[in-house]
Amino acid sequence: MKSRPLRVMIFPGGTENGLEIWRSLRFCKEITLFSASSDVPNHAPFVFSRHYVVPPVSDGKWVEAVNELIGRLRIDYLYPANSFIIDALIEDGHRLGARAVMADPGVCSIARSKRRTHELFSGRLPVPRLYAAAEEVGAYPVFVKPDSGYGGQGAGIAYDRAHLDLLIQRDPGLLIFEHLPGSEFTVDCFSARGRLLFCRGRERKRIRMGTSMRGVPACEARNAGFREVAERILERLPLEGAWFFQMKEDGRGRLNLLEVEPRIAGTMALHRVRGINFPLLSIFLLEGHDISTLVNDCEVEIDRALVNRYRHALSYSSVYVDFDDTLVVHDRVNTQMAQFLFQEINRGTRLVLLSKSLPGGQDAALRRWRLQGLFDEVIWLDEGQSKADFIRPEGAIFIDDSFSQRREVHERHHIPTFDPSMLEMLIDERV
Repeated sequence: MKSRPLRVMIFPGGTENGLEIWRSLRFCKEITLFSASSDVPNHAPFVFSRHYVVPPVSDGKWVEAVNELIGRLRIDYLYPANSFIIDALIEDGHRLGARAVMADPGVCSIARSKRRTHELFSGRLPVPRLYAAAEEVGAYPVFVKPDSGYGGQGAGIAYDRAHLDLLIQRDPGLLIFEHLPGSEFTVDCFSARGRLLFCRGRERKRIRMGTSMRGVPACEARNAGFREVAERILERLPLEGAWFFQMKEDGRGRLNLLEVEPRIAGTMALHRVRGINFPLLSIFLLEGHDISTLVNDCEVEIDRALVNRYRHALSYSSVYVDFDDTLVVHDRVNTQMAQFLFQEINRGTRLVLLSKSLPGGQDAALRRWRLQGLFDEVIWLDEGQSKADFIRPEGAIFIDDSFSQRREVHERHHIPTFDPSMLEMLIDERV
């Protein structure tokens, strides 16, 4: 390991896969994170303080633009965060000025092709039937998908010949597979120097836009079978680092291999929280470290939903915050408020607790919730006093659950005021 933190650029940083790499590496002392993407609206600027715009990989000059960033920012590793970037690196990765965190390009090129993967494992592992043409289909529905797409893009079910002809007319390159109606599993794997170090499956319980939104760990009997499949995959595809494969049950309940992907999956988070940090382990592998794994023995499920993050032009240097029903709500610390206050400590913001008298004593309340020492100043008011009288408005914001007090402060000082439901606008998770 270098004496300084490794400088890792996630490319692109705003995809679901890129955000899982961000979540995996953002608190690692060994890593400093950067992001790059093409100039399209995406989530990366909301979570990266060091985000850069480069041409799309369809642009012939994308490598030169990325290399300029690599040189200027002293990037050690480029972490591809979707399959299309991996496709581009298969072709042009040798021109890159930093090492890409991915398997051997020749191995990746096979895995990225569903047809070549099907041909490679047909007769060695159960695979769904692949029809050479629409005329071969004898029973519907069938499942069609691009040879090298990802995340369900371009895939769908054809329920009859007319529907199939329409889909093929739109995209003549679609592959036609037997439809598998049963449960679907993703099996997350990590292999190093020819050895399979981790292999566990998760059932895809709820899928939206090709993304597993709810994942449930597979049982041990399933995992034993998945491990056998993974070992056989490695015999033909010597994948290194993090990868996954997908299997689905046919009408008789028999699992079939759908595809192999040499990349990070967003829902690998299910195994990350138990101890397998796939992105970090992949970097350690390229750094030449010996790899071992430690997994917590606990049952865990994952369910994913949209998250809100904000950009704003608000600037402030001091925060005045109320205690009762703002910092402590329903006899519990408001943890989002606590997150915000510690965020502001990191920024050097002046924090002032501004609250009216509490039954049982003010100091006792702070001790009970372990909040002593959190604030630069603590001001306790009598019930008849106005909070507006104690605020120095220059560079200040005010947070209080009481609308009447927020209105009084705003009318007197013309500063931004917030109630607890508005606080998420101020949370800054950028690294």
